[in-house]
Amino acid sequence: MISEFQDFMSTLKQKLNIVDIASEYFSLEKRGGNYWACCPFHHEKTPSFSVNEPDQFYHCFGCGESGDVIKLVQQMENIDFMDAVKMLAEKVNLTVPHTNSDSLKTVEAKRKKDAILNILRDCAHFYLDNLNSGKADAHIDYILKRKIPSKTVRQFGLGASLNFNDLPIYLLKKGYSKEDIIDSGAVNSVDDRLVDAQGGRLIYPIINALDEVVAFGGRVLKKTDFAKYKNTRETIVFNKRKTLYNINLLKKLKKTEAIKEVIIVEGYMDTISLYQAGFKNVVASMGTSLTQDQARLLKRYTENVLISYDGDSAGQKANMRGLEILKSEGLNVKVVPLPEGLDPDDVIKERGADGYKKCLDAAMPLIDYKLAMLEKSYDLDRTEDKRKFVGEAVKIIKTAESASEQEDLLKRIRDKTGITYESLKRDLSSAPNISNQVKEEPPAKRDVSTVEDRASRFVIAAYLFGAKISKDTPIESIEFGNEVHEIIARYIHSKQILEERIQPSELFEFFEDGTDEYAELCRILDYSDGDRFKGEIAGKYFSDCVLKLSQIAADKEIADLKKLIAAETDIEKRKILAKKMQTLLVKRKK
Repeated sequence: MISEFQDFMSTLKQKLNIVDIASEYFSLEKRGGNYWACCPFHHEKTPSFSVNEPDQFYHCFGCGESGDVIKLVQQMENIDFMDAVKMLAEKVNLTVPHTNSDSLKTVEAKRKKDAILNILRDCAHFYLDNLNSGKADAHIDYILKRKIPSKTVRQFGLGASLNFNDLPIYLLKKGYSKEDIIDSGAVNSVDDRLVDAQGGRLIYPIINALDEVVAFGGRVLKKTDFAKYKNTRETIVFNKRKTLYNINLLKKLKKTEAIKEVIIVEGYMDTISLYQAGFKNVVASMGTSLTQDQARLLKRYTENVLISYDGDSAGQKANMRGLEILKSEGLNVKVVPLPEGLDPDDVIKERGADGYKKCLDAAMPLIDYKLAMLEKSYDLDRTEDKRKFVGEAVKIIKTAESASEQEDLLKRIRDKTGITYESLKRDLSSAPNISNQVKEEPPAKRDVSTVEDRASRFVIAAYLFGAKISKDTPIESIEFGNEVHEIIARYIHSKQILEERIQPSELFEFFEDGTDEYAELCRILDYSDGDRFKGEIAGKYFSDCVLKLSQIAADKEIADLKKLIAAETDIEKRKILAKKMQTLLVKRKK
């Protein structure tokens, strides 16, 4: 089974070209021997993300992210290994073989995930059947009241939960286990009784970019003490921080046309209302503050984001952190001003698509939005408020990316407050620098490299990338103290014996993503540009590194031998060890 799967993976990778796959997610520019782009995994203005077509791997020289075509799809689609394999296999018309390999970690995890996705899919069909059963009068009335046409209902898969009991009974009759039903998130266990988590609500299926139902949103249809909108809880297939509502239809839109910008709204109805009004480039954050994961998800579709939250001050103020996160990920962010008290759905109903389009046309850059929100907090007719406003405003203007933008913004503050431009400019020069970078994730562990680590990486990389400076030194003659380097050295030597081409992309199969070993492989790939292996200086450095590794190996052997001599009580054996020590010391001196 393992051999069959390995053969399948080899065939799959042979049929794929990482450049073609990467081009589906971002624009690549051919430069030298490789393709380049701004890294999709960290914010940068100068491209340092390299896609190596001959060796079929990617590496970012900025953040160090590396991987093969499978890892790239995992990262870009936010899916696991097997889902990435399935997705790529479909592209080249291959069938993924069944495997019972323990190395994939997974038989039970895969069974569980498949079961939960099947349960959620059947729940969606169940809710849809309820809506069309003639028993969902309240749900139909709400849909008609909100003027949602039947075509849109079908596109978004809206459904109806009639009560708390029918769904669990239906799922049990389908043969699903009680444990899997609860783990799906669609059903809760209350006093050892199974109940529909969205009992009595209008149902909005939440569908991921792979067209899989991963959760449900629900809306109550009458006044209640419960929350008006509610999502099913997070599960192994649903993490709301990594999910955007309507991402599935946005992905389909991208396949038919270039997406200039994406509109982000707060909820399901805003999304549906804008979509049916012709604004198909819309997603919703489902009521959560925007996260880095959502920002990176958006970046796969566009560089430009329009935030269109509710027009009340709470709706506009509450998500400032989310806006900073979007900007920190390199997205161009603008905020759509809406009439006070209205949400996008209200604007569509009252003013139509043209009215909402005017709101989009009036979208303001993030820094202008910050100043506008700040102005609402103060009464500029009062001297004390005006001074506080100016003090805060110049701090915001200090974050502008260019002197011309700062000048323009200062002139606006001058016109609003009557304070001279010269005074404002002096205040600006003395204002503290405020970083806009939002650090949501802990910093990566610092690489504390030893002399041995650095020497070993350079030597291994020289062989891995076929540098001429390594031709006269057999790799098997070098002792590597690092286990990762030993594994790579054995791989290189095996390829040399068979006279086969060394494929760096194959190494990603040797180490598990997220481990220290994988991180060490990524550090070696920092040499993949090849420039550091050229010239006499590189040749001398290679020789010095090989010599240093020999010295370190000899020192370790001498240290181990000293311990043996100190512990040995037999005189004859001590003499033999001492003779061996003398030989080692001569070797070390040479």
